[in-house]
Order: sequence, then structure tokens, then C-alpha cells
Amino acid sequence: MPQPIRLHIHITTLPGRGQEQVDAYERLAPIVRAEQGCLQYDLHRVAGDPDRFVLAELWSSREALAAHDATPHMVAADAASPAFRAGRAQVIEIEAEPVA
Repeated sequence: MPQPIRLHIHITTLPGRGQEQVDAYERLAPIVRAEQGCLQYDLHRVAGDPDRFVLAELWSSREALAAHDATPHMVAADAASPAFRAGRAQVIEIEAEPVA
């Protein structure tokens, strides 16, 4: 049985451009959540910093995540994000189940 894939993606926008990240996410989220294998896709702002975010993703399998990464809407989103992001997002894969 495939193991779920959990990602925490750390995103920093250019100073004062955090709302552009939120706007982009709001357009993209319903499309991503409808993808086969998407179990969670939630953007959280870092407390006290309007330009830093953590995107929590949970996918049913590595294959579902790979299919997601190759979708036209994700390719387009990745191409557009340098306009407001301060650099590449840091993708952290964590174990799906807590250790304690």
C-alpha cells in the first residue's frame, strides 16, 4: 500500500508582498484540492510576519504528488511565483506519522 507523503513548504515573499502569495494560493487551492490524491493543501502565515508562510500538503502517494507537480496549473504557478517571492521555497518532507 502506498505511503502518504507529507510536506511542509516554507515560503518567504519579498517585503510587503505577502498578500500576493495569499491571492495566488486562493486561486490555486480549489484546483489542487480537487486533484486525485490530495488529502491536505493549507497555507498558514507565520505568526507576526506577513511575508512568511508554511504550506502544509498531504498526498496519498508519491505518484499523486508527482502528478500534481506536473499539472499545467502548478507549472504556471511556479513560473509566476518569482515575481513576489524572495527566493525558492524550502520543501521539507516529514514522516506522515508522528514519532511521539
